[in-house]
Amino acid sequence: MTDQLYMTMNDGHNIPVVGLGTWKSEPGDSTYNAVFDSIKAGYRHIDTARAYDNESDVGRAINAADVPRENLFITTKLWNKDQGYDTALEACEKSLARLDCGYIDLYLIHWPLKDLRNDSWKAFIELQKRGLCRSIGVSNFTIDNLKELEEKYDVLPAINQVEFHPYHYQKELLEYCNSKNIIIEAYSPLVHAKRMDEPRLMAISDELGKTPAQVLIRWAIQRGMVVLPKSVNQDRIVENFAVFDFDISNSLMKRLDDLDERYVTCWDPHNPPPYAPV
Repeated sequence: MTDQLYMTMNDGHNIPVVGLGTWKSEPGDSTYNAVFDSIKAGYRHIDTARAYDNESDVGRAINAADVPRENLFITTKLWNKDQGYDTALEACEKSLARLDCGYIDLYLIHWPLKDLRNDSWKAFIELQKRGLCRSIGVSNFTIDNLKELEEKYDVLPAINQVEFHPYHYQKELLEYCNSKNIIIEAYSPLVHAKRMDEPRLMAISDELGKTPAQVLIRWAIQRGMVVLPKSVNQDRIVENFAVFDFDISNSLMKRLDDLDERYVTCWDPHNPPPYAPV
């Protein structure tokens, strides 16, 4: 078993650098088994969301796992229809009930809704004060969105979770977040398997003796990010965690950086619909 690595967030709490993503994991046994298998494989970080409709399955798995709750890191997210001050407070309580746990390690605003994101963030600060959420952050926020929060509130997000991989290398956003001590959390780091046979990636994979997925995950780690590969396949779950026993050289990192083609696989925060898809 490979030991998990951690980063320290701007609020002093530690976050495991590799977590299991559960977006598009089917509610029920599929999610339950993936989470249970991932914890058995050494993962200590599980990412879910109200919009995924699988919080209760994540909760069942973490309660069934032979790992103390305090050694696990659970993230969930506030969905759009629950944004606003009072509704966000209520939504957090409901997520806690579905997860069947006493606190959330990291609670994220899932989407920067223009008219509600500031009230939602005010609620998040209150939830953190109450101890219901140890850390608070955002998802799909742009630099302008983050600047707006900084102008209005003293508390900055600990995390900004966005789509991030070499084919969508958001260097300016990464540098800005680094300057504010906000950790970028990379979702869809495996490009939804749409670039696994890309010749330049395969050449680097062959040179390192690692799978393309392992190369993509390791790239994100070495760029200073938390990374959330998703799988419900036990072998892939184990493979995606076996990324702590090698390093990518500076020259190969540069070759991976150069894969950037602004390839967005999910959605573009710069042009979201009124109620963004999950």
